[in-house]
Amino acid sequence: MKKNSMLLKVLVAILLAVIVGNLTGTTAGVFGFTFYQLFDLVGHLFLNSLTLLVVPLVTSAIISGLGQMSGEKSFKSLGLKTFGFYILTISLAVVVGVILVNIIQPGTFHKELTADLAQATHLVMSSQKDIFTGVLFKLIPTNIFEAASQMNMLGMIFFSLLFGFGMMHIEKTAHATLLSFWKGLFATLMRMTHFVMKAMPLGVFCLMAKVVASQGIESISNLAYFFMTVFGGLLIFCVVVLPLLLKFAGLSPLAHLKAVTPALFTAFSTSSSAATLPVTIECVEKNAGVSNRICSFVIPLGTSMNMAGSALYECIAVLFIAQVYGIDLSFGHQILIAILALITSMGVAGIPSGSLVSIIIILNSLGLPAEGIALILPVDRLLDMCRTTTNVFSDTTCAVLVAKSEGETVLTGTGN
Repeated sequence: MKKNSMLLKVLVAILLAVIVGNLTGTTAGVFGFTFYQLFDLVGHLFLNSLTLLVVPLVTSAIISGLGQMSGEKSFKSLGLKTFGFYILTISLAVVVGVILVNIIQPGTFHKELTADLAQATHLVMSSQKDIFTGVLFKLIPTNIFEAASQMNMLGMIFFSLLFGFGMMHIEKTAHATLLSFWKGLFATLMRMTHFVMKAMPLGVFCLMAKVVASQGIESISNLAYFFMTVFGGLLIFCVVVLPLLLKFAGLSPLAHLKAVTPALFTAFSTSSSAATLPVTIECVEKNAGVSNRICSFVIPLGTSMNMAGSALYECIAVLFIAQVYGIDLSFGHQILIAILALITSMGVAGIPSGSLVSIIIILNSLGLPAEGIALILPVDRLLDMCRTTTNVFSDTTCAVLVAKSEGETVLTGTGN
C-alpha cells in the first residue's frame, strides 16, 4: 500500500510540475526571488542528498556482494554473465539507433544550422582526450580518495572489485570481520536512503518544474525529428527488446516493470543513474526478489557500465550531426561510430548530460565537426531523462536475468 501511495504521489508531482513550470517560466516570482530559482534550489538539494550516498553505497554494495560469494569460481561465473549481458544490451541498443536514424534521416529535416555554434567551443577544447586511454585512466586511478571526491564511478568500482576479490582470499576470521563491517555499512546506507526518499515527491516536482520552466515545448520544434528518432529508439528498446529478453528467460515483463517502477520514476526525474542507485537496489532486491549477493554486484556495476540508452543516444546524435552538415557516411563509418558509442557509453559518468562529452569524443575521433554538439543542446536535457530511465531499466533487467540463470526464484517469474 505504501509503495502504491508513493507512486501516486510521484505521478501527481510530475503532472503538477508540468502545469506549474509552464505557468511560471523562468521569470515569475515573488519578493525578487523567482520560482525557477526555488525549483533549482530544492531540486539540487534533493539530487545532492541522493548523490551523497552513491560512493559509499557503491563501494559497500560491491564489496559485501563479493564477500558473500563462496569462491573464485562463483565470482567468475557471475562476472562473465553480467558483462555478457551488458555487451549484448548495449549492442542491441546501438543497432536499433543506427537502423532508425537511417530510416528517418532526422538531419535532413533540420531547417538551419544553429547560429551560435561557438558556445560549444570551450567544451570541445576541454574534451580532446584519447578515447581508450581516457577510459583506462578513469578505470585505474592513482588515488582512490581523489576518485571518490570526483565521483569517478569506474575507478571506485575497479577498487571495490579488487578489494572484494582480495577479501575472498584471506583467512576466515578476518574475512568474517570485514564482511560484517561492509554488510552493516550497506544496511545503514540503505536505511539512510529510505529517509531521503520520503522527500521524493517534492524533489521530483522541483526537478521537473525546472526543466519545463526553462525548456518549454517550443525548444524542440526545430529538432522534432531528432527528438522523435531518439525517443522512438529508446521506446523500442524498452518496450520490445528488453521484454523479449525477459520472455525468453521465462519471466514476466509486466511484473518486472511493476517491481521497478519507482526506480524508473526516480531516474526520469533526476536524469542520474548514480543518484537513482539506492532506489534501484531497493526495487530489485525487495520488489523483484533478487538476492543481495547478485543485486549488490550487478546493479552498482551497471550504473557505470551498462549504459544502453546513452549508447543509443550517442550513436543517433553523431549520425544526426553528420546529416545536418551534409556529410555522407559509409556503412563502414557507421559501424565504427556504433563501436565507439558502445565503448564510450561504458565510461559515461552516471550524471545528468554525461553523454555530451562522449559525443564530442566520437566526433573528434572521426574528424566530424565537434561544434555541431550545439545543435542538440536544446533537447538534450529532456532526452537525458528518457535515456537515463532506459539505462536503469536495462540494469534491473540484467539483475533479474542473472538471478534467474543462477537458479534464484525471482518475483517477476511468469508463474507468480
